[in-house]
Amino acid sequence: MNKEFVKRAAMFLLMLLPVMAFSQGEGDPNEIAPNYDSWNSLAQNIAFLCGAIGILIALGYYVKLSSTKGSKDKYDFINKYEINTLWVAVIAIIVGGCFFANSAITHLTYVFIGVRIFVTGAMALIVAVIIQNLLKFYYPFYIEKRLKLLRYQPRISPNTGKPMKLLSEEEEDAYLDEGMQAEENVFSVDYDVWKDEETGYIQIEKYAGHLHALQCPECNYQTFKVVREEIVKQPTETEEGEITKHYQCGYCGYKAKKTVILKQQTKVERSAATA
Repeated sequence: MNKEFVKRAAMFLLMLLPVMAFSQGEGDPNEIAPNYDSWNSLAQNIAFLCGAIGILIALGYYVKLSSTKGSKDKYDFINKYEINTLWVAVIAIIVGGCFFANSAITHLTYVFIGVRIFVTGAMALIVAVIIQNLLKFYYPFYIEKRLKLLRYQPRISPNTGKPMKLLSEEEEDAYLDEGMQAEENVFSVDYDVWKDEETGYIQIEKYAGHLHALQCPECNYQTFKVVREEIVKQPTETEEGEITKHYQCGYCGYKAKKTVILKQQTKVERSAATA
């Protein structure tokens, strides 16, 4: 998060406080109706409703997550929905907070209406930007740890009820067809192969190869992604290939590239596989 932005936002709000205090002066000739009970009641009700909606959205997500069975299904659910769902919940709560902050009005002028709208909007925007930065640049570290635990948690064989073995990159090739191996070679997809060594049962799971961001070496945020891949040399059955991966940070713009050697292609027959 940009510390300079937070500093300037805080100074801006402090400068507004005297304006707010001045605009509340008694006896202003432009003063509106003296009774604001109806508005205060309505604003409180809207605030509680928005807050309840935000909390229910977050709770609904975690209830759905807890009821999702299977480590792979949980992995996909978190990866697809968590950050977006939490952001929607936060927006609802922020809107509720705006109404709640204006639900105890006892004195109001035309000038103060504009000040209230401006200050409330500014506060809401600052809070939203701060939380958005937290979700975008800090929270992915936490999500990545959870996803790794789910991905490598031992799978249970439906045949024996015992944990299966996660095969190595070399071992799994015997159970991946040529198309799957080609996907892995260009890093568009990554496959995990789990094997029940007692019965020979095979479970293959598919993961996005480079959609997850890495930690940027320049700004240290988890926003360093592969934006382009260039195949320099295609692998053959006798020679290794070569691919250049181009990275760019979504936060600071730092760019880098890395050359990766592709292993030789092998002709294999795919054994029984279950997605």
